[in-house]
Amino acid sequence: MNTQDPMRICIAGAGAIGGTLAVRLAAAGHQVSVLARGKTLQTISERGLTLHDQHGVTHARPAASERPDFGVQDVIFVCAKSQDMAALLPQLKPLIGEQTVVIPTNNGVPWWYFHREGGRFDGAQVCAVDPQRVLEQAVPLTQLIGSVLFITAEVSEPGVIRSVNPHLIVLGEPSGEMSERLQRIRAAIEGAGIEARATDRIRDKLWTKIIANLSTNPLSVITQGTLEQLYGKPELREVVMQIMRETLLVASSYGARVDIDPLTFMQLGEAMGPFRTSMLQDLDRGRPLELAAIGDAVLEMAERFNVPMPISRAVISLARFRGEAAQLAQSSGAAPATVQAAA
Repeated sequence: MNTQDPMRICIAGAGAIGGTLAVRLAAAGHQVSVLARGKTLQTISERGLTLHDQHGVTHARPAASERPDFGVQDVIFVCAKSQDMAALLPQLKPLIGEQTVVIPTNNGVPWWYFHREGGRFDGAQVCAVDPQRVLEQAVPLTQLIGSVLFITAEVSEPGVIRSVNPHLIVLGEPSGEMSERLQRIRAAIEGAGIEARATDRIRDKLWTKIIANLSTNPLSVITQGTLEQLYGKPELREVVMQIMRETLLVASSYGARVDIDPLTFMQLGEAMGPFRTSMLQDLDRGRPLELAAIGDAVLEMAERFNVPMPISRAVISLARFRGEAAQLAQSSGAAPATVQAAA
């Protein structure tokens, strides 16, 4: 297969990110299928997906099912929350052949972080995200490629996704190898109108996203603040800065090279405007919060090097309390709040 051949691509999870990938890749001529359920599945089956982004308005009608009956795939993008991975990944087995590449797109520290990491913890377990090694056993680690997505999108109504910012995906082999399969997939994504970069240091980019997520998502749950407020209001910006500093120390302890200028980072974040983080949206809907991968895993990694994270730990604890209260309210029949744009 060369870089111009259409690929069989499955999108497991058809939210804002999965939907964006499905539309762009289908429009580029790839054979795209979507694993979905409930109302999302019904909408895709009846009307397809429509994406409003910087390319204009694009419509696609990918194959959709709640069962993994699409046959063996070339690539599977797993677009699910970290806490949903243990239930989803084992279902993908019928789609995975010897050459299938699986690309998880979730936030936070991935369960495969230490696979072929090459350092003193090579092969170690990230207990916070895979305590029973379910994820590790569900997909052969040799068939994983890491990804870091910088895509802001929202589902404005069933089957309709909107994104006002440029799309960027960074891909990398856990081993750091610049493999042929990595380059082939990068070219396919680039050909679909999404900026795609291949790197031999995927963990550096992971930490950049982890720092952004940890410094804003749990805090947004406590304060109900938008990105504009979190990065712009002095009293919130100071908390964001402290969490960033703590997380940067953890990243550097693991040899990551994170190129972040805090002032520029703050300015760019504030310029994102009144967007609500994905964790704040989950709170509003009474859904479980993605705290294990975004928060607990970083605290676990900090403990290996005795890096104190008092501010991060406190904010994560408060966010967990708010999340559990919201889930309890949801289960008791309280109506979820209206949700604005995703970030």
